[in-house]
Amino acid sequence: MCYATICAIVVTYNRLEKFRRTLERLLNEPVDHILVVENGSTDGTREWLAGVKDNRLTVLEQAVNGGGARGFEVGMREACSRFDPDWYLVMDDDARPRPSAIAAFRRTLPRPEGAVLAAVFFPDGRICDMNRPWRNPFWHLGVFCDTFLKLGGRRAFHISDAAYHADTPLPVDGGSFVGLFIPRAGVERCGYPDGRMFIYGDDVHYTLRLAQVGLPNHFEPQVQFEHECSTELHGAAMTPYWKTYYHHRNLYEVYRVAVGPVLFWPLMLTLLPRWLFKGRDLPRPERQDYRALIRLAILDALRGKLDRPHSEILARSRRHSSS
Repeated sequence: MCYATICAIVVTYNRLEKFRRTLERLLNEPVDHILVVENGSTDGTREWLAGVKDNRLTVLEQAVNGGGARGFEVGMREACSRFDPDWYLVMDDDARPRPSAIAAFRRTLPRPEGAVLAAVFFPDGRICDMNRPWRNPFWHLGVFCDTFLKLGGRRAFHISDAAYHADTPLPVDGGSFVGLFIPRAGVERCGYPDGRMFIYGDDVHYTLRLAQVGLPNHFEPQVQFEHECSTELHGAAMTPYWKTYYHHRNLYEVYRVAVGPVLFWPLMLTLLPRWLFKGRDLPRPERQDYRALIRLAILDALRGKLDRPHSEILARSRRHSSS
């Protein structure tokens, strides 16, 4: 049996304490390379990294924060150029493998060339819903009926709690960039994540593309990660408010891949009015600015403009939320 090389890729920005726990965990796992994309942190991350000595560690220092999407694109490109690994393992700086997770993954090898999605939990053991893998309802008639005709919502196309305790892998279409193992074949056939997306939806978009080219992607319950994350909401609004721009602009791109050309515009004609009237619970001045960001997101999506400077989005939202 040939030995498979694994390059772990972590993107970090101003979360030193969480990132420190992630890197220390990775250094205790059987990975061949660890590539950190340091996205212009100002909290001492670079200084701390300078003191970490391990031959497997490579640090790419970015001049400015390009968001997670740019970080993963840059990291995967660099990993391909430097190491050409058999597997790319991607994760956020606040997410990390549970002890022996990489060994559990290695025990599944050799395997088909599709991506492998880990079971992701909060540190307290609860299932992390934001990292729950799913089947695309627009590709599977039964899932479509359960989701839309039986009004099952997200529960109809996301994997069940029972799947996390199963002994066998489960076919899926996509998931998140937390504990995602991407085979060399995936990069050869799909390229890299779209760094222009900045944050939100880049992982959904990329894993959908992997499934779209016919790679057999699987959820592996024996490969377990933890995600030390939190979600901030103001009523139904995202905070900081600048995030809503990327969320809605990138959703448009995700739906283009997920839905296909026949149903895409009927779906968007249903969704766009709902997006435009979000933020009802916000005070009037904040509601106006929040909706202005959504309108800008829709206009940029329609025009295919994915290169608006992040500084401009921050400036448009800074009156009512911190960056």
